[in-house]
This record gives sequence, C-alpha cells and structure tokens, in this order.
Amino acid sequence: MDNFCLDCGTKLMGRVDKKFCNDQCRNNYHNKENREDSALIRNVNAILKKNRNILRDLNPVGKAKVKKQDMISKGFNFKYFSNIYKTKDNRMYYFVYEHGYTDIGNDYFALVINNEI
Repeated sequence: MDNFCLDCGTKLMGRVDKKFCNDQCRNNYHNKENREDSALIRNVNAILKKNRNILRDLNPVGKAKVKKQDMISKGFNFKYFSNIYKTKDNRMYYFVYEHGYTDIGNDYFALVINNEI
C-alpha cells in the first residue's frame, strides 16, 4: 500500500506511518487545519486589546468616572471582556484583563484597575 503526503500528495518513502514528505508540508497542513480557529481567536484578541487600551487611556490614575458615550466614541465594544467580578453588594464589574468598569447610572461608568492579576 502506497502512502502519500497529506499536504502535497507526493508518494512517501520510508516509514509506513509517515504522513508528510517534509517539515514544510507538515506545517502547511496544520496551518490550513487551524486557519479558521486562528482567525477567530485573532479577531477576538484584537477587540480585547482595543478595549483594554481604551480603558487604560481613559483611566491613567487607577480610578475614573467616564461617560458611556466617551467609551463608545473611542470604539469600545461592551460585548467583549475577559472576566466578571461580583461584589458583596451585587455590583458587577466587567474586566478586560486588569482594567475594569461598572455602570454607575446616568450613562456613567466607574473605571478601576485590579493590580492583583
């Protein structure tokens, strides 16, 4: 039984369980397999990075109060965050890595930094 490279289709010589003719074909094959997942992860990471940078720029001293519209105008996407922290009084803080925010009403958000991460 002849085996052929899973990437380029070249007839394989050597071990019977060999799947690729060389490292380049092996890398190409696995890159093609992971391309869709990698693109999704890359896009989500780009949004998280942008959100983090916006929070960092709006909160240079560690605590700040900002208008929701200021965040939106800079391109902040409220659908993406890395974790949620719920306080004892049931206030929800949404964090993008170490930078967090919570709705304090009247279209204002309190921004905080958690340096313990």
